[in-house]
Amino acid sequence: MEDGNREDVLSNLPDHILLTILDRLNVHDAARTCVLSRRWQQLPAMLSQIKLDVLDFLPEGTTACYEREIVRINGAAVEATKSIMSRRDPSRNTIHLLSMKFFLRDNDTISIGHAVGQIMATHKVETAQFAILTEAHYSRRGDDDLVYYGRNFMLFFEACPGAFGGLTRLKLQDLRFGKSDICNVLLTCKQLKHLRMFNCNSGVWTTLQVEHLELGELEIVNCSFRKVVLISLPKLTQMAFHGWIAFQDPLSVGDVPLLETVDLTNVCLSSHKMVKLSEFLGGTSVRNLRLGFESEKIWVQPEHLTRQLAAVFCQLTFVHMAEIPEGYDLSWSLFILEPAPNLKELYLTEWDHLCTMETDREKRRALSYSIRKGLRLACEMCRDNPPPSSFPFAETKKLLVEKIITSGIDSAASIHFLSGEAIWASHVAKKNFP
Repeated sequence: MEDGNREDVLSNLPDHILLTILDRLNVHDAARTCVLSRRWQQLPAMLSQIKLDVLDFLPEGTTACYEREIVRINGAAVEATKSIMSRRDPSRNTIHLLSMKFFLRDNDTISIGHAVGQIMATHKVETAQFAILTEAHYSRRGDDDLVYYGRNFMLFFEACPGAFGGLTRLKLQDLRFGKSDICNVLLTCKQLKHLRMFNCNSGVWTTLQVEHLELGELEIVNCSFRKVVLISLPKLTQMAFHGWIAFQDPLSVGDVPLLETVDLTNVCLSSHKMVKLSEFLGGTSVRNLRLGFESEKIWVQPEHLTRQLAAVFCQLTFVHMAEIPEGYDLSWSLFILEPAPNLKELYLTEWDHLCTMETDREKRRALSYSIRKGLRLACEMCRDNPPPSSFPFAETKKLLVEKIITSGIDSAASIHFLSGEAIWASHVAKKNFP
């Protein structure tokens, strides 16, 4: 069949099939189909899924973003947003997905916010997401820059209440908020179901209090809060809390009756207090639990069976203890079996992951890292040909199984042992929840 005939076959397909095809593309690629014919020019305005990612406007093969390039691609994202929103077919009222990723840059963001707010006022939008980037993600920036980005975000937020009022997902990074800013954002974003904050704070040693009626997923990653207090989140089902800075009591869990999946990861320094999970997760009955140690000191305190620990673990079915430092006696992990009668799978991963660890001895001493020996295993991101781990992992497994047998622990859980070697090829440092 000749090329012209193939094009005719594609163009002769009904609109709903062509729209199904275009819905799988982002806005940048979908807009490029407009050159095919007049009919194709009309289709992007009829999409039920609008996915605009500022990084799609980078030249192919480009990985770094410099200021001049950021200005250009953000401007292109603004024009694309205005174009597709202004040409939106009003008879197609429902938008199933509206996803926008863009850089936080003065008037650019406000233009995007106003265009999105207008669409929300005239259409039903089932899922609406803002993923807001800053230049700090691509270059080293100090506290003053985080303050600047935080102020810019709040100006954007205050200028576009219509857009934020309809958001269901919000991803933020590299922002320093004022004392009441996060509370105000949550009050305005009444439809919010997912919130992710990366490298955010509200100043030195401040407490983050979270209360929301609809929020179902919460991620707090490398944020410098003294403490995170979950006051009332009646629909929260998943929480990730990575990189707390407090030496003790960094998390307080209040009314979270539906919480079932928890991911806790931290680099534990010598001065940090060991965490008792019965206290850390008190008041919850989680089903899926991931504990990440970043190849550093174990921060979980083994506990004897108590009524409080049994209440926390009574519904637990899946546990992954990730990036346990190589050479640790894993028998400490067995305390989790007895109070978890429904546990089905326990994953244990040992890995000295050099590309995420601080390996400079002087810096480790200055920052109060624990004393470590035998830092060996790297991944393909660190080295082209990493040496195999010299740690006798098979022996560790054997000793742990013997410990289970001799201790008389009655558990039907399947225990899976993963070494750094087993996961090096794909550079995956965790087992995802099933």
